[in-house]
Amino acid sequence: MSDHPTTYVPQSALAKWFESRLPVMGLLHSSFVAFPVPRNLNYFWTFGAVLFFMLISQIVTGIVLAMHYTPHADYAFQSVEHIMRDVNYGWLLRYLHANGASMFFVAVYIHIFRGLYYGSYKAPREVLWILGVIILLLMMATAFMGYVLPWGQMSFWGATVITNLFSAIPVVGEGIVHFLWGGFSVGNPTLNRFFSLHYLLPFMILGVAMLHVWALHVPGNNNPTGVPIKSGKDAVPFHPYMTVKDAFSLVLFLILFSWFVFYMPNYLGHADNYIPANPSVTPAHIVPEWYFLPFYAILRAIPDKLGGVIAMFASIAILAFLPWLDTSKVRSAAYRPLYRIFSWVFVLCAIGLGYLGAMPAEGGYVIASRLLTAYYFAHFLIIIPLLGLFETPKPLPNSIVESVLGKAGSGSGLPTGAAAEPQTKG
Repeated sequence: MSDHPTTYVPQSALAKWFESRLPVMGLLHSSFVAFPVPRNLNYFWTFGAVLFFMLISQIVTGIVLAMHYTPHADYAFQSVEHIMRDVNYGWLLRYLHANGASMFFVAVYIHIFRGLYYGSYKAPREVLWILGVIILLLMMATAFMGYVLPWGQMSFWGATVITNLFSAIPVVGEGIVHFLWGGFSVGNPTLNRFFSLHYLLPFMILGVAMLHVWALHVPGNNNPTGVPIKSGKDAVPFHPYMTVKDAFSLVLFLILFSWFVFYMPNYLGHADNYIPANPSVTPAHIVPEWYFLPFYAILRAIPDKLGGVIAMFASIAILAFLPWLDTSKVRSAAYRPLYRIFSWVFVLCAIGLGYLGAMPAEGGYVIASRLLTAYYFAHFLIIIPLLGLFETPKPLPNSIVESVLGKAGSGSGLPTGAAAEPQTKG
């Protein structure tokens, strides 16, 4: 997993025997103990550990919940109520799993923003970034299918609306919809398909996450300056420096997670999902979970159905092309004044789209959605490429140590271009 040689030395005869045949401990030691990391990493870099913890938590709670869940349209809703009322600590398992999905997306959106802000998608980390986009897509598919399983009103109609979107695809669209439904309407075959995929996809996410970690360990971590490690003084071992920082961040994150689980477990859900699914009664306002709302707003902003579907998927797929859209040789927004401003404007745009996605698709809400959708794509296709050509970045520090000591941007003795050039190599 790591290109760095291991310094692991087995202490017992059994450990030496095992290591000579399957060097797992040496691999783990070189990847998560002795692995060198930049000494200036801040707490934005701890969300990878938070995400890994949340993934394992979701898999474990999901497996136990699946033992009590009945994937049948006639019994699914009652089986969820059975879990809540009759299974020992079933209410805790369900609230951990349901709110865990939301916490998972909170962490992943912060993780993505850190990558955008500090340029972690730039060479040689393109494959690392693309694997992250694939994980995001798998997460969204898993979360959507999981939202359908309680078989409440919002689950049923959410499945109906979202699966119907595929009918906009020319030629094959209707066939895809009927395959997802397992018939000519959302029903029991649909629920069985979604349950099977919801159980399978987390293990696919775990596999891609392992590749993601592997791809990270080849070039090593980016850092807030974007300057590569140039000497031993620029780096520290992963343990104990990052493990302590990761642990502290995880504890704070778990406090927030616990607050939702124990004090407001239904705050992020929808009341209509506590009503059994009824194909004859359409809810007054169909909305997805909060973490889908920005993309839902983009979908509804386009008046054409096929155009809306293309725009929604393109809003995610465009992230994979970011390493080639960004023309700047400087990674970090800390040294790019204009890019830093536009990064925070983009955050406000995403929050605004999230708000509009929860509003009715009418009047001023639609106009605002179209304006913010246009800005969303302009940020990636126009603003970022042009900033790389015309922005004048600040001088970079000669090394990570220099930035840690507070000398960033002064006394480098190099012009901006020369200081930025090493970033294309690490």
